[in-house]
Amino acid sequence: MTQPTPAGRPRPEAIKAVPVRHPGRWVAIAVLAVLVAMFLHLILTNAGFRWSFIFSSYAPGKRGVMFTEPVLEGLRGTLLLTVFSMLIGVGLGIVIAIMRLSPNKVLSTVAWAYTWFFRAAPRLVLAVIFGNLNILWTRIGFGLPFDEQIGKLFGIDNFDGQIFSIKSTDLLAGFVAGMIALGLSEAAYMAEIVRAGIQSIDTGQSEAAVALGMSRGQVLRRVVLPQAMRVIVPPTGNEVIAMVKDTSLVAYVPVTGELFFQLQQVEARTFVVLPCLVAALIWYLIICSVLMIIQFFVERHFGKGYGTAGRARQRLRDIQVEQGGRIT
Repeated sequence: MTQPTPAGRPRPEAIKAVPVRHPGRWVAIAVLAVLVAMFLHLILTNAGFRWSFIFSSYAPGKRGVMFTEPVLEGLRGTLLLTVFSMLIGVGLGIVIAIMRLSPNKVLSTVAWAYTWFFRAAPRLVLAVIFGNLNILWTRIGFGLPFDEQIGKLFGIDNFDGQIFSIKSTDLLAGFVAGMIALGLSEAAYMAEIVRAGIQSIDTGQSEAAVALGMSRGQVLRRVVLPQAMRVIVPPTGNEVIAMVKDTSLVAYVPVTGELFFQLQQVEARTFVVLPCLVAALIWYLIICSVLMIIQFFVERHFGKGYGTAGRARQRLRDIQVEQGGRIT
């Protein structure tokens, strides 16, 4: 029924809205609740996890396996390996990305070949190969290339044109070999990330900057890269998190000062398998969780001015400019 208004027009009755029922959602919630309860019951009541071995004491008079000195040293090694590998990957990746976008065919072809090779090669295989590269050379150094061949050409035996050299067994082994393998592999992925970020910026901005007299380097540093960071940062954060997990692969080089390697050694001494693996999993979860939080704040910093709120603020500024003053 409608009621007449003073103007003589009928006033519509209030709409009695009935919420749409979603029984499937409640069924899904119930199933998830049961699964979560089963999982919690498993980890809290199953004696096979041996939580005291992990957290309190894994041997008489010794701390839990997660907090023993060798494992903490391995944790530091994992963090250092992640940092140095990512520094190599990011630095070299930027160079490879710029080469890939170069109009010079030689540079772009070399960059493409690099990314093709290191993206196709598994990191575990690369780590093992770099750990055994000392088979190829006795010493590695810097100096005159092809020094032995040049010496023989002029009749000089044992000619040494190297300025600095080091035994290959000292350089290409352990931590350094794993770091180089992971860093070179990461550079291929970072090159594609940086290239995508650079190409996401409208070319008109680069052309305008060049028209103002800026060099290509200045355009890249001051115009393109600051805007491309919004695209580059999220996948780079994911790569850092992936690198933390991939450091476990260098245990097969072997790198002794690494978290997973140290926990494997505890496992070999105590013959306790699952708790040592769970301890490694917990440490990786802690590290990656911290990195995810950092990534969130970094993304939010570089994402300022974008999204719904950012577009609304930009529209408000445009209106202010059109009206020649501030909106009251």
